Amino acid sequence: MTAELKIGGHLSIRGGYFGAAKAALGLGGGAFQYFPKNPRSLTVKSFDPRDAANCRSFCREHGLVSVAHTPYPSNLAVSSDDTAAYRRVVDSLRNDLAIAEACGSLGIVVHFGTFKSGNPLQGYQNIIQCINDVLDGWEGAAKLLIENQAGDHGDMGMTIDELVQIRRLCRDSERIGFCLDTCHAFAAGMWRGEGDEDFAEKAERLGFWDGLGAVHFNDSKYPVLSRKDRHARVGQGYIGESGFRWLLKIDAIRNAPLIFESETGEDGTYRDDLERVRRWVEP
Repeated sequence: MTAELKIGGHLSIRGGYFGAAKAALGLGGGAFQYFPKNPRSLTVKSFDPRDAANCRSFCREHGLVSVAHTPYPSNLAVSSDDTAAYRRVVDSLRNDLAIAEACGSLGIVVHFGTFKSGNPLQGYQNIIQCINDVLDGWEGAAKLLIENQAGDHGDMGMTIDELVQIRRLCRDSERIGFCLDTCHAFAAGMWRGEGDEDFAEKAERLGFWDGLGAVHFNDSKYPVLSRKDRHARVGQGYIGESGFRWLLKIDAIRNAPLIFESETGEDGTYRDDLERVRRWVEP
């Protein structure tokens, strides 16, 4: 095995970014995810730079890895013809990047995007334009991490090919990475669970592993190809322990922060899930 796994859950910022970092350290997993602001709003947030700086220095001191998840209304495929809606998305994502940078986070996770009002090619063009505008002049270390989709809201973002091609066609591709959601990949058929060597080979061949920044380590409450985005606790859904054990044999997966987004255990934390995954990789 390589270096020790960095594992954690999505944590509240009710106590600030610094508070989330301290909670992550208390769980002992070495990683966490947070919403930089209200997850249901694209309002630009004026954040406390001292709180963010404390988070950054604390994470550096204790070897914690963090990632920010953008608000749910963030839609990369929004049309620039709708000027007001487009500016809201771009300005919000730039705000998220600034917060992530201040907190010392790897980057911001944003869903691939949905487009249902015309030629799908226009949707892809919209995504490229949006990402280019978000990253225009951006010089921070925080990256934009594109997350694959389950297919419950349309056909876009369900394949490795799409994610890799979007990154390749964007202007600042070195500032773009990927967040693999295991539940979404399973639901979409991108990854069909244990033994799916085609998935591993394709990800290697297309350079997906090279861009992998984070993994949403979620099981699925529905079978493969269901196109349903319903997370189960790791090892307790249709992917199951065997599927995750297989996935953890891939170097790129083990080396990325693994983030739980399911319900927590009876104690209100992800401690049981952390311990379960660690047992799977013990020699």
